[in-house]
Amino acid sequence: MDLERIQNRIREFRDARDWMQFHNPKNLAISIVLEATELLEHFQWKTPEESVAHSVAAKDEIADEIADVSVYLIELADNLGIDLEKAILKKLEKNAAKYPAEKAKGNAKKYTEF
Repeated sequence: MDLERIQNRIREFRDARDWMQFHNPKNLAISIVLEATELLEHFQWKTPEESVAHSVAAKDEIADEIADVSVYLIELADNLGIDLEKAILKKLEKNAAKYPAEKAKGNAKKYTEF
């Protein structure tokens, strides 16, 4: 994935429509949540097994929802001057410290429960 290329495409799309005026942090954060709920709707009321089957059957629609969430998230980070790659890597380091493999492997406990 070339994040810089994607950021540029998002900016070009937004700016060609003069939408920056609407893309403040609050609106983008709301849009991320709204699109995430559309993603979640694909799995609502399904068993784990049904959700796996649905993921295969509705892969294109689910991909669209994941892309919607991603576009808004990438734009929010870009607009706020957050280097998304660095932020992700830093968060992974924090999570590795909170969830050492020898304690977290094979369970879903929160780090405060170790």
